[in-house]
Amino acid sequence: MKELIEYIAKALVDHPEQVSVNVLEGSQATVLELSVAKADLGKVIGKQGRTAKAIRTILGAAAAKEKKRAVLEIVE
Repeated sequence: MKELIEYIAKALVDHPEQVSVNVLEGSQATVLELSVAKADLGKVIGKQGRTAKAIRTILGAAAAKEKKRAVLEIVE
């Protein structure tokens, strides 16, 4: 799932070298923290959060396929 989020984020931003995903394993769910360059933050979030919601939907489907639960957090 980490690779999936990295791939999507790198395709959206102008500075793909600054994309990083940190994975935190919890007892209930896996938390993926996505950090991008400050200038690219708006591209990842999208208008009214639509792009972020779409990424979260894809992540949820990938996690469900593996019978897991995953949460995406976009950090500054």
